[in-house]
Amino acid sequence: MRGRVATVPASQPSPASPGKEPRTARGKATMRRLLDAAAHEFGELGFHAASISGITRRAGTALGSFYTYFNSKEAIFSALVTDMSRSVAEAAAAAMGADSTGVDREREALSAFLRFARDHKEIYRIIDEAEFADPVSYRAHYEGTARRIAARLDAGVETGQIARGDNEVRAWAIMGANVFLGLRFGVWDDSRPVADIADVVAAILREGIAPR
Repeated sequence: MRGRVATVPASQPSPASPGKEPRTARGKATMRRLLDAAAHEFGELGFHAASISGITRRAGTALGSFYTYFNSKEAIFSALVTDMSRSVAEAAAAAMGADSTGVDREREALSAFLRFARDHKEIYRIIDEAEFADPVSYRAHYEGTARRIAARLDAGVETGQIARGDNEVRAWAIMGANVFLGLRFGVWDDSRPVADIADVVAAILREGIAPR
């Protein structure tokens, strides 16, 4: 459909280690608890100080349950980076109205990200540590985000809501701004209304900052 962008694939691979995908609802719930516990463990302690025993203790599961789904601490960290990246994408996709286009779509995506960052402050430490602990997932996170933004911009060009230009460069610029906005107004201080911040950014995208 003209102007619509599929921002998140309809189906996603399991974050479990290869060959260890859960086959039951109970197994999926256990793996979810382990990932959520890992987010707290890595977010509070960092990659090197975090431990598998700490993750299972937070999850309220037996140590053996961990190895049912993940091969190692490195494996669950990699799965967590991918899982958090996916969650950000899904939050943005859910926040964008079916009929929104152009700058409005970017405003909605930024608003969703700011809310996500406020609810999941640990994402910044985890993604930052991935640069060294799991550089493949680190790069995939940012490249995937940039591709989704570029796709939205391309759709905006098609509908005449976005001026033609280098949407790859634009996408990385928008993503970079969003990352630091999330740090400043999501992690360091979450007191300002999300709508106010998103309005300022939307005005920049529409009008620029040069005097008229």
